[in-house]
Amino acid sequence: MKKSLVLSFAAATVLTFTACGGNDGGNDGEGDVDTNENATETNDSEEGEDGGDEASQPAEDQTLIFARGGDSVSLDYASVTDGESSRVTQQIYESLLTFEEDSFEIGPGLAEDWEVADDGLSYVFTLREGVTFHDGTDFNAEAVKLNFERWADPDHEYHFADEGYAYSVYGTQFGGFQGDEGHVIDEINVLSDYEVEFVLNETLGSFLQNMGMSYFSMTSPAAFEEYGSEINENPVGTGPFQFVSWSRDDSIVLEKYEDYWQEDLPKLDSVIFQVIPDNSARLTALRSGEIDIMDGLNPDDLEALEGEEGITTFERATNNIGYLGFNADKEPFDDPEVRRALNHAIDKETLISVLYAGMAEPAKNLIPPDYLGYNDEIEPYEYDPELAEQMLADAGQEGLEMDLWTMPVARPYMPDPERAAEVMQANLSDIGVTANIVSMEWATYLEQTEAGEHDIFMLGWSGVNGDPDYFFGNLLHSDAIPGGNRTFYRNEEVDSLLDQAKTSIDEDERAELYMEAQELIHEDAPMIPLVHSIPVLAGSERVQNYVPHPQTSEPLTEVELSE
Repeated sequence: MKKSLVLSFAAATVLTFTACGGNDGGNDGEGDVDTNENATETNDSEEGEDGGDEASQPAEDQTLIFARGGDSVSLDYASVTDGESSRVTQQIYESLLTFEEDSFEIGPGLAEDWEVADDGLSYVFTLREGVTFHDGTDFNAEAVKLNFERWADPDHEYHFADEGYAYSVYGTQFGGFQGDEGHVIDEINVLSDYEVEFVLNETLGSFLQNMGMSYFSMTSPAAFEEYGSEINENPVGTGPFQFVSWSRDDSIVLEKYEDYWQEDLPKLDSVIFQVIPDNSARLTALRSGEIDIMDGLNPDDLEALEGEEGITTFERATNNIGYLGFNADKEPFDDPEVRRALNHAIDKETLISVLYAGMAEPAKNLIPPDYLGYNDEIEPYEYDPELAEQMLADAGQEGLEMDLWTMPVARPYMPDPERAAEVMQANLSDIGVTANIVSMEWATYLEQTEAGEHDIFMLGWSGVNGDPDYFFGNLLHSDAIPGGNRTFYRNEEVDSLLDQAKTSIDEDERAELYMEAQELIHEDAPMIPLVHSIPVLAGSERVQNYVPHPQTSEPLTEVELSE
């Protein structure tokens, strides 16, 4: 049972880590792949592994500064979907299960063992004893029950719906909320202080993968009682680092949790997540030693950094989609013919050449190519501006004018949104379409696209559990409105296929269902799939044991700084 589920994200190519110092590595895809065995490095000396190199000695100051392009939206992980929030919450909170450091292979987390009933309708988790939350209270089965009931039950005292909290990912991953027909969790039973049972009313193919997602991490019940709806600014988990402070649009400070359950971890004393909006400014800060790691490296800078003294570069696995989405609730984007026409207008190869330096591939489907059920038989919409212009004319949309909403921050799937918008604006101009570039603060951008204020919008999605349901369910199922489905795409036949695939535990059946759904989605064209990218990061060679995960964030538990 455990092994079959992780095959959704198939074993793929090995990540290449370039470094002039350090010994980091990683793999792209799923399976039991040994990181060090498969990584390729440019470091000529490996004396540091045995302590013979001065650079391998731990630094006295173990404060790591991680620079990123935008701030977190909330530190209540279950109520938001942005990667900048999860980058921080990954350090504070932990889930029942966890993923291997470089893949979506499931392993023990706060639960040290689990049993699955033969019919797939019961899961019993044996929890770790001696784990405490950052407020000193005990982690136990009652805490697990409370957290899940908080997300599932709109009437729960800690659901905070009246304060604007929403848990769209919970709804899509578990088939809705308490009382909904499709909600698969029927009961949560506390069997003992450290045993909890989940009883399902129907099977769920991604149940164990879901249990490894950071969205479903554990918050202290006492913290809910103390902070109420302000829990999003007062996070209390069991993770390696505890919350200290948050200066909006500037920095979030975390410090080592001294009573962390993993002995001698974490190695860092503190972590500072620093906001530096401009990619080039972040790189300058890295080169000057002001920061230790930066996300959102321009792919153009990657070659220049190779071999640069004191700098290490990293690549994440291809595990995302960057897309241009239509608001199907607005004219003329409610017309599939208009959406298909605009699909023919975007030159993805030029976009990749200009923005990604070859570190991406053109997308034709929502899910990355190595995922379960990827339909490679789909014929992509070829770049054909003459055809696009003719199709718009046939649809009565000559001289179309629209707003092109553009992300204000670099994301793994879109390292330079402003330049990307300019490329696509020029493509659209070539077919007589006027696209006015619109941008705004990141949290506002997410809020207003969820509310449907846009015409067309730029966004993306990165997988966090290795399962295709996370992409389809959150981005294109009608149940994810409002939520991740910002295209407001509705197709009952697609919903039915996705629902069947969600609840099946037969991988072949799931694959066939997803392939069929992709044919319908391609015809409806609710979005323009742009790229599947290889996100690149850079860091100081002083950063040791940092392994980028295929998802957009990873715990920094093992990371330390050398002299």
